[in-house]
Amino acid sequence: MSPPATALHKKSPAVRDLVSAEEWQVRVDLAAAYRLVAHYGWDDLIFTHLSARVPGPEHHFLINPYGMMFEEITASSLVKIDLEGNIQIPTSYPINLAGFVIHGAIHEAREDARCVMHLHTRAGIAVSCQKEGLLPLNQTALAISSQVAYHDYEGIALDFDERPRLVAHLGDKSALILRNHGTLTVGPTVADAFVRMYYLERSCDIQVAALSGGREINWPSEQSVETVRRQTANRPQGTSPTNGQMSWPALLRKLDRMDPSFRD
Repeated sequence: MSPPATALHKKSPAVRDLVSAEEWQVRVDLAAAYRLVAHYGWDDLIFTHLSARVPGPEHHFLINPYGMMFEEITASSLVKIDLEGNIQIPTSYPINLAGFVIHGAIHEAREDARCVMHLHTRAGIAVSCQKEGLLPLNQTALAISSQVAYHDYEGIALDFDERPRLVAHLGDKSALILRNHGTLTVGPTVADAFVRMYYLERSCDIQVAALSGGREINWPSEQSVETVRRQTANRPQGTSPTNGQMSWPALLRKLDRMDPSFRD
C-alpha cells in the first residue's frame, strides 16, 4: 500500500525549530557577519571562514557551508559541528578542513573566544608579508596594535600538529596576523570579533596605502602612541572603539536595508 501523499511531501524540520532561541540569535549574528564581510569586499570566493560557538556545554560551533559564497549565507545554512568536526544537523554541504583546524583549536583553547574570524584580504595578506608586521602609523592601528600577535607560516592549515603553536602564538590576544597568509580576530561575541577585524583590516589597508605613496612617513611620537593606548584601554566598558556593542546594531540595520535574508 502506498503511503499518503502528505507523507511523500513532508518537509524536514526547519533549522530554527531544531535549535534554542539563544543558538538562533548566534546564527543570525554570524550570518550577518558573513554578509558584512562580503559587503566590505573582504571575502575570498568560498574560502576563509568565520565561526561562533553556540550556547551550551558541548563546545559546538557554527561555521560556513563549504561551497557557498558569503553573500548567500543565512542563519539556517550555517553548519554546526563539534570539536572533532562532526556535523550535528544534517546538511548537503561539507566544511572546510582548514577552517576546522584553525577554528576548532581556538574554540577549544579559549573559552572567551566565542567567535573567530579569519580572512585573506589583499591588504591583510600584504601586511602579513611585511617583516615589521602592523606598524603604529595612525590612530586606527594604534587602537588595536597592542592586541595583535603573530604566527609564522607553516603551509596551508591542514595539519593538526600546527594547532598548539597557533594557539600559543595567539595567547590572550584578540587579533593574530598569520604570516604570509592573512588576518584573524576573536571576541566574546560576533559583534566584538567583527569590529576588531574591521579595525585590523582598515589598519592594514591604510598601511599599504601609506607605504606605497612614495613620500616620507610622518611617524606619531612615542608620547602620542602611549597616549592613544592608554585612552583606548581606559574607555568605559562597552565604549572602546574595538568593542562591537555600540556599532553592531547599526550594522544590522544596514544589512536589513540592503537584504534581510541573512535572517532566514
